[in-house]
Amino acid sequence: MAPKSPSSAPPKEVPPKAAPPKEAPPKEAPTKSSLLTKPLPPAPGAVPVPDLAVKFCGIRFKNPVLAASGTFGYGIEFEDIVTLEKLGGFVTKGLSPEPMPGNPPPRIFETAAGMLNSIGLQNIGARAFVEEKLPQLRKKKDVVVICNVFGYSRQEYERSIRILNEGEGIAAYELNVSCPNTQHGGIIFGSDPVALEEVVVTAKNAAGPRPVIVKLSPNVTSIPRMARAAENAGADAISLVNTFVAMSIDAETRRPRISNITAGLSGPAIKPIALRMVYEASHSVDIPVIGLGGIATAADVIEFLLAGAAAVQVGTANYFDPCATEKIVEGVRAWCIEHRIEKITDLIGGLVAE
Repeated sequence: MAPKSPSSAPPKEVPPKAAPPKEAPPKEAPTKSSLLTKPLPPAPGAVPVPDLAVKFCGIRFKNPVLAASGTFGYGIEFEDIVTLEKLGGFVTKGLSPEPMPGNPPPRIFETAAGMLNSIGLQNIGARAFVEEKLPQLRKKKDVVVICNVFGYSRQEYERSIRILNEGEGIAAYELNVSCPNTQHGGIIFGSDPVALEEVVVTAKNAAGPRPVIVKLSPNVTSIPRMARAAENAGADAISLVNTFVAMSIDAETRRPRISNITAGLSGPAIKPIALRMVYEASHSVDIPVIGLGGIATAADVIEFLLAGAAAVQVGTANYFDPCATEKIVEGVRAWCIEHRIEKITDLIGGLVAE
């Protein structure tokens, strides 16, 4: 028998091929909404964004840095230079019932580490502010507006406040009590406890639901005493300090450098005294204290908070740098990040005096 040809041999069994592994379904890319609802956890050792907000007198300030009265106009004049919404708030120039032209020049003079001014409370009047400035400010979002008011009698304080009550968008009033009471022999409201209490009671009655902040003069023998007088009269908060009475003379001409002879001294030169007075006041009353006097840097702000201030106001620095307030806010944020401070309020009254 002839041998079988190779082609007639039975075919070999071929093992079945293994099924390819199933591919995992593709992961969905995170959507914008999922990123917002599920924020990524901070990296190990990362410092969270500090909370700079402070709240007192029923007002929430996004940060503790305010622009001081007399150095920031009516706020709206700075809108092309400073982003008002980035500040904790600002205080307007002092407002009286009627417009005032102020003192004749010269009325500003630069001193060593400070400035003398005798503007004379020049202002457009409360009515013009309500009709011309306030409507423009209301267009801004989330801007805290505090109106500084003054007068030469209790009735003038009351008239200013009642006019301002007609406007919307005012968060609080700040009383400038460094004015002479012309009805009582020219005594300064802020230097006599009785006169101070009387004007605060009058202002509170006129202000209605709006808080009243009393701006104390440093030209007194006892800041704690005046702070308590303001508190006893119903003040919702106090701010300090206003300017120190001072003067400068030109030795060549033998004449005063300011037409009014005396003027108010402000700027970094007064900061150590202002800091001491804020510390004393904050330990004498239970109402909030707003500190001012020579603040020009973020570190200055921190010092005032440690001394007991709930917030601060920046004044003279606005003259040598119109953007000072906004820069100081950023500086405070950077300081808190560097020092791992999560809430700015944790610093208030945190002076270690042992």
